[in-house]
Amino acid sequence: MTRVGAIILAAGQSSRFRAGGGMGPTKLVAKLDGKPIVRRVVEAALATKAHPVVVVTGYARSSVEGAIADLDLELAFNPKFASGLASSLSVGLSAMPGEDVMGALVLLGDMPWIRPRLIDALIDAFLARKDALAAVPLREGRRGNPVVLSRGLFERATRLTGDEGARRLIGALSARELVEVEASDMGVTFDVDTPADLAAAQRFRGRAL
Repeated sequence: MTRVGAIILAAGQSSRFRAGGGMGPTKLVAKLDGKPIVRRVVEAALATKAHPVVVVTGYARSSVEGAIADLDLELAFNPKFASGLASSLSVGLSAMPGEDVMGALVLLGDMPWIRPRLIDALIDAFLARKDALAAVPLREGRRGNPVVLSRGLFERATRLTGDEGARRLIGALSARELVEVEASDMGVTFDVDTPADLAAAQRFRGRAL
């Protein structure tokens, strides 16, 4: 059976959050409505058809893993987390099993308002397009996250370096190879980088639903 797995990138150093006075070892365990941000992202992924769900940890590993320890997921550690996002993406893609996993949905651990229905819509749209190499959400003309990467892009994605995600790879795809899914949720373009973002996440909760 064809599957799409999920990779949650949760290895970053939260430099801007900590520099801005954010409390705790990492923004990913900061509470939003009483729940760690990273747990919100993981629970959203687990509520979808994505399988398996792999969480890539790195900086503040014990704190991040502790926030999600009771959930049904797989962990992958990135010892090179300080080198940037690309190394975590590579670790996550390498953890995707067997050839029946045709793609990987890549989520960022600091985007707390991603909804399960959006994840499933991206997966369905990707699987429905035979020639698709990726699927992205589109909100008000702006591409957001998460994204689905076809297994056909895995090798190229693992060659990325530094703090580069898959944006350049996706930008090089043709209209035939890229599926864009209209999204009304603000969550696809909202992440938490600073303490002010965390406060905004709470204020804008209703708009994210």
